[in-house]
Amino acid sequence: MGTSSTSRSLRTLPFVILSALAIAGAQVRAQDDASESNPLVIAKQGYFFAGGSYYNAADGQFMSGQMYVEFEIPQNVKHRYPIVLIHGGGLTGTYMMGTPDGREGWNSFFLRQGYAVYVVDQTGRGKSAYHADAYGPLSRGNALGIQQRFTAFELYNMWPRAHLHTQWPGPGLIGDPIFDQFYASEVEGIATSTVQQSTIQAAAAALLDRIGPAIILTHSQSGPYGWLIADARPSLVKGLLQVEPSGPPLTSVVFHGPPDWFTDGPVQAAWGITAIPMTYSPAITDPSQLTLVKQAVADNPEVVRCWRQAEPVRQLPNLKHTPILIVTSDAGYHSAYDHCTAEYLTQAGVKNSHVHLGDVGITGNGHMMMLEKNNQAIAAFMAGWLEENVERGQEGPNR
Repeated sequence: MGTSSTSRSLRTLPFVILSALAIAGAQVRAQDDASESNPLVIAKQGYFFAGGSYYNAADGQFMSGQMYVEFEIPQNVKHRYPIVLIHGGGLTGTYMMGTPDGREGWNSFFLRQGYAVYVVDQTGRGKSAYHADAYGPLSRGNALGIQQRFTAFELYNMWPRAHLHTQWPGPGLIGDPIFDQFYASEVEGIATSTVQQSTIQAAAAALLDRIGPAIILTHSQSGPYGWLIADARPSLVKGLLQVEPSGPPLTSVVFHGPPDWFTDGPVQAAWGITAIPMTYSPAITDPSQLTLVKQAVADNPEVVRCWRQAEPVRQLPNLKHTPILIVTSDAGYHSAYDHCTAEYLTQAGVKNSHVHLGDVGITGNGHMMMLEKNNQAIAAFMAGWLEENVERGQEGPNR
């Protein structure tokens, strides 16, 4: 089953569009390089909690569902919409704020570009209180698993492009000071995806109700939150930057190296791209009403076969007018399946731009690209995309 004509993979875009996006990113990067050694002047900073409600337990009254939000407003605000940075699994908002080897993070980059920036700690994690009776079991990532998937995966050859990884700042091995600093930030989090997604959707909706229209940047586990937040507040999400969003549709992927590389894991997104309800048209009340079929042949040997809707296809109306960028690293494990998420959206009537960073000259990255040596180049590319597609209003009427 083919995708519609609105597919926006950068591997198929005309050269002039690729060039424009790359030039815009390079211009932003050059401006930032010139100012990085200068003081970052903040006009206002602080924190608050978004969402939350009281519940009763045997030992008293407590609050759950609240999300910690930290904000900084630069002295010279140049953009009408702030950026909300939502971290991924096993971590907190700290990894959006700097790198384990001491360089500036993405929040500083966007502040230097004149964006107001909001960084959150997911519900039940970090500065957002965890209550076992409200949230259920915890999950955590062991150090070896982090090494194998995020920092030194080129040593393990578990997916086709892993050997291309060059950008982690150091060997990426347990005992290296940079790895140890990164792993020190690993925390436990809510294990049940339906609880994760429902609490974040509600808290993020409350956040947007408070601060107004914004751009949402997600990473990894928080990718489904982006779809859900836009579904809940379509008029307030002015752009979605989805950095290797959790996927692919329907099932997870198990990587086990050559020659077969991939097998399907458990169902993780019964509603197509989320674990909890999304708004479809025609409407559905149960995920069993969504019929998905697996692609007969993969697009190429380096990628998985995608799950797609069977005809007739249901649309995702609340995402149709939101500019969406999906960013995929050159070497990370998402290089095997992010195209499936992009194609699922396209099939459901949601135009999106899917960028393989290698196609715009940003090579060697893995999943934790915001911590890697060229993190500023990636942020600059996204800033250039925002300039073209959100600031200038070239991608849809939702402004």
